[in-house]
Amino acid sequence: MRSNSPVAMDSHALGTLNYIRASIEAAGAFAVPGTAGVAMGLVGLAAAGLASLPRLAPHWLPIWLLASVLGAGLGIVLIARHSSGTGLPLYRGPARRFVLCLAPALLTGGVLTAVLLHAGEARLIPGTWLLLYGSAVLSATLLTAPVMMRLVGSMGALFVVLGMMAYVLPPGWHNVVLGGGFGLLHLVFGLLIGRLDARAEAVA
Repeated sequence: MRSNSPVAMDSHALGTLNYIRASIEAAGAFAVPGTAGVAMGLVGLAAAGLASLPRLAPHWLPIWLLASVLGAGLGIVLIARHSSGTGLPLYRGPARRFVLCLAPALLTGGVLTAVLLHAGEARLIPGTWLLLYGSAVLSATLLTAPVMMRLVGSMGALFVVLGMMAYVLPPGWHNVVLGGGFGLLHLVFGLLIGRLDARAEAVA
């Protein structure tokens, strides 16, 4: 009987440590709300639709700049609402770290947009946006909740792929690629994350 006791104690201690570690990891992770992705995706699809109209096609850049501001605003509001529902405001905890991981690449995208416009290279802007946004999402992936880490990482990787494609595609395809990224990818992954959230709540 004595020989089995240390094994039982070791197993119990190991299980307890694993539980504590999982709890700490979960507390430091951020659950991205699917509603934010859906809202941003709908804005992106609307922008792609408007910019594809013959009369508005020459104004694709102002349309997409307005859509980026509107989409980012909606995303921040929905993320803040989700964070407040968990008891953590946006400026504290995992949500704050998530936003800070996104910020450097997004700010770089803003600076490069101005630089490319000044240099007369607006054709390079779609690829730059998609590439840097994908990089921002990938850098923030490790801060997301473990259950959705693969989804968020996959979305970031697909944005990077679309960015590389935009650099080699003719300008006539740029609006399609932008709509596919900021519209379709956001919408699809937002719905997938929403289903994941609903499933997690059902289990809880």
